[in-house]
Amino acid sequence: MAIKVIAQLRELKIGKNPGKKFVMRPDLYSAKVFQEAATHSGISSGVIKAAWDAAGEVIRTWATEGHSVPLPGLGTMRFGVRSKAVDNLDDVKTGLITTRRIIFTPNVEVKDELKNTAIQITCLDEDGNVLKRVTSGDSGNIEDNENPENGGGTENGGNQNGGNTGGGGDNGGSQTGDDD
Repeated sequence: MAIKVIAQLRELKIGKNPGKKFVMRPDLYSAKVFQEAATHSGISSGVIKAAWDAAGEVIRTWATEGHSVPLPGLGTMRFGVRSKAVDNLDDVKTGLITTRRIIFTPNVEVKDELKNTAIQITCLDEDGNVLKRVTSGDSGNIEDNENPENGGGTENGGNQNGGNTGGGGDNGGSQTGDDD
């Protein structure tokens, strides 16, 4: 099995180098996910979609309340912030927040599967015609926010507070949040 990516020729009109470029995007599935789950479980795809939608609402509600929410078989998701660090209590204010974030921490099995799965790129012209297919031969390195040695963790000397990972940011601040 391979991770499928599309590289389609597009006219880019903005950016540093406008012109025709191959732009990568994931090969997206929607209804197929529910059909596959129905096949594996024996439950109708309509029931699975309704349950998926309901679970999505609950996950969004709990995450916006500051909870870390488990996604079975995948990992956990939570919301967090990047913010500047200050020395004095009187300086703590909402203006210190520089970015709101969605943080997904995959479980070990998902990380291992990603590392060991080939990536297949299908190159398309502007009309969607296949030009060629390429399969990865890369090392399988994964950006890992939990482990700075693997391309994640703090950036530019930032620190971590409140149990959230990835801290830092362009301003050397800290990231804070709940980790229930």
